[in-house]
Amino acid sequence: MAVETKEFRAEAKFQRVSPQKARLVLELIKGRGVEEALTTVAFTKKRIAPVIHKLLTSAVDNAKYVAGEQGLDLDVDNLYVKQALANDGPRMKRIRPAPMGRAYRYQRRLAHIVLSVAEREPAEAKAPKATKKKAAK
Repeated sequence: MAVETKEFRAEAKFQRVSPQKARLVLELIKGRGVEEALTTVAFTKKRIAPVIHKLLTSAVDNAKYVAGEQGLDLDVDNLYVKQALANDGPRMKRIRPAPMGRAYRYQRRLAHIVLSVAEREPAEAKAPKATKKKAAK
C-alpha cells in the first residue's frame, strides 16, 4: 500500500516578469531540498529571485501551519520542492513611440508562479523493499 504524501503550496500571481524568465530560476530549484533551494535562490542574480525566495519560505510556513492544525508529523528538514511552475498571466498592451509619428505595440507579460513542497519518503521505507529483492535472489 502506497503512503500518500501531502503537498503544501504557495502562489504568487500577477508578477511583472515574463514566465520564461521566471522558469529560468524555477528550474534551478525544482527537485532540490528546501534549504538548498533557499540558498540557491538567495545567490541567484535574477530580478525575480527575491520573489521566489519569499514564495518558497511561504510554502514552508504553510506546511508548518497545516501540519500543526491537522496534527501531522512533519519533518521540515525533509521537505523538497516538488513542483515549480510559471504560468502565463494576462498581458498588458502598451505602445512605444516610433519614428515619423508612428507607434509600435508591444506586450508586457505577467506570470503566475506556483510552488509546492512535499516531504520526501524516509530512507527506511525504501530499504526493506531492496532487502526483500536481495533475499529472493
